[in-house]
Amino acid sequence: MSVGRTHSVSLIGLHGEIVEVEAVFSAQLPKFVIIGLPDAALGEARDRVLPAAANSGCELPSRRLTVNLSPAALPKQGSGFDLAIALAAIAATGAIASESIDRVVHLGELGLDGRLRPINGILPAVSAVAAAGFETVMVPSGNVDEAELVPGVRVIGVPSLRDAAIWHGGEYEPIPVEPLMRGGVDDPEEDHRDLADVIGNPEAVEAMVVAAAGGHHVFLLGPPGSGKTMLAERLPGLLPDLDPVSALEVSSVRSLAGLPVGRELARRPPLEAPHHTATAAALIGGGTKQIRPGAAARASGGVLFLDEAPEFNVNVLDALRQPLESGVISIHRANAIAQYPGRFQLVLAANPCPCGQYGSRDSDCTCTPSVRRRYLARLSGPLLDRIDIQVRVPRITSAQLRTADDARRLSSRAARERVIAARARAAHRLASTPWTINAQVPGYWLRHPSRRLGPVATASIDRALERGGITMRGYDRVLRLGWTLADLEGAEAPSADHIGRALFLRKAMAS
Repeated sequence: MSVGRTHSVSLIGLHGEIVEVEAVFSAQLPKFVIIGLPDAALGEARDRVLPAAANSGCELPSRRLTVNLSPAALPKQGSGFDLAIALAAIAATGAIASESIDRVVHLGELGLDGRLRPINGILPAVSAVAAAGFETVMVPSGNVDEAELVPGVRVIGVPSLRDAAIWHGGEYEPIPVEPLMRGGVDDPEEDHRDLADVIGNPEAVEAMVVAAAGGHHVFLLGPPGSGKTMLAERLPGLLPDLDPVSALEVSSVRSLAGLPVGRELARRPPLEAPHHTATAAALIGGGTKQIRPGAAARASGGVLFLDEAPEFNVNVLDALRQPLESGVISIHRANAIAQYPGRFQLVLAANPCPCGQYGSRDSDCTCTPSVRRRYLARLSGPLLDRIDIQVRVPRITSAQLRTADDARRLSSRAARERVIAARARAAHRLASTPWTINAQVPGYWLRHPSRRLGPVATASIDRALERGGITMRGYDRVLRLGWTLADLEGAEAPSADHIGRALFLRKAMAS
């Protein structure tokens, strides 16, 4: 009794595990059995593999077929095991050599006509193949460009099951088929939004530059039409290109989420702006059958923008508190724990009240004080305590619009050059640590006796801490802001002026 044996990949989050796929026929009543904790989509492989094999000219015998997925205790999800199951079954008949398929990892979903459909998550799956030491992976033709982004692995693209069997030595006559391809990929590098488009509000513009330089989170408070959305959407344009590790991480999350991945890794930081009706699963990630990344994971390495933040469900917003601290999104289910990267810059934007006119110079607010308090109280204190920069964004006046000097407005290109220079100073200072930007540095490191700032420099935040104006977390975040301001100005260490300005950026809404 011959056993066909090959390999595939099971993804839980971005982590992939190699799965051994075994198939054997036995002299019993015809039946197709899959064992090894398959989910519903994988269990339906029996209804895809048999007709696909028949329509490919690789018909399987009418006997009991048992497919074992090992390790048996590992949950396995999705239709990406179809190709491995089909080839293991064909090898069990002796039509192809089991030794050939045993050296190759197979990924792909079968159509009923035998063609291979592109699947999601090819990039992290092939990365797992490379990490496991395999040299060759076979994927659908529509996934070849994405799979080839992983170095050190030979990628074989096939349009159909018949072509896969022929590649492994099957004696079948080649039949040309049209491969199934993914849709076109939009160019993510094209972004025509420029910081120079923002008229007025120089303090808010500078706050966005500081946020980009240090990787700080931002809360923008102001009436409708003050430019909060314009500022938030231009923050990714101020950030430097992603390094190779971050680029692979961002592209892997896109691949797992079913978003198109081009012929090159993503180089520009992403921007995610979910609607305020988003659920916790949509924002953080989740799912009952298969755990999917949410908007926060897709924004890792870039910006997560929550417009009309008080309109979000309170529980949804508070779910961000743990990723903001750890930089990791962990989703726990009964049978698995999926982890996604969560190092994004959070930008919250809110009106000062439900009608949006409180504090406006040209309109009257119709909200009572209690209504205003309840509205902003939807943003919990612990969440706001994790936001480094909190600024008010007033509406510009007609006089400001008429007298705006286009030549003096800061462009995204010029701002990005300042940000890159400031980040280079921070990276040089943090070269012997696991951190690269100021927002990642823990407070205990900044307050170490060898790096502690003098009492003159920290006098303002010492007083604020004593009076209860800031928490200990807020104290550390002001220190980080102070170092970012010093890096932007090329100073060796923050001065009392830098710390004072950092405290203002932290507490501007209270003033």
